Amino acid sequence: MDGRRIADELEIRNLVARYADAVTRGEQDRWAATWARDGQWQVIGQTARGREDAVALLAKLTANFALLVQHAPSGVVEVEGERGRGSWQVTEYGKLVDGRALLTIGVYDDEYVREDGAWRFASRRFQLLYAGPPDLSAQPHPFGR
Repeated sequence: MDGRRIADELEIRNLVARYADAVTRGEQDRWAATWARDGQWQVIGQTARGREDAVALLAKLTANFALLVQHAPSGVVEVEGERGRGSWQVTEYGKLVDGRALLTIGVYDDEYVREDGAWRFASRRFQLLYAGPPDLSAQPHPFGR
């Protein structure tokens, strides 16, 4: 692997980290900056196209959270020129405004594009594996079942 591809992969890994950090901090402007202008976000049966729609959907999905912490510790990244693909295991720990705790586990399948000299999300598609109490007592949604 050449130096440029290594640098691109590190930049994409940082992109994913910035995304999760912005979710955790509730910083919608920083989160929006991770998206390509015409990026597409598919999450729990909803699709947003473009940064403004994505921010509106994020605000809707996080409105009932008193606390939300996102982790994306493990991912696979492939880069080819000005585009790339990746897959990330994501865990979210949340406390709803009514006091209930919520654990969400899933996988993001991503496409990346270099836009204005920076890597951004061209698309993110979230596949839910689990959402429910932290004790894993709710019904899971495993791959292929």
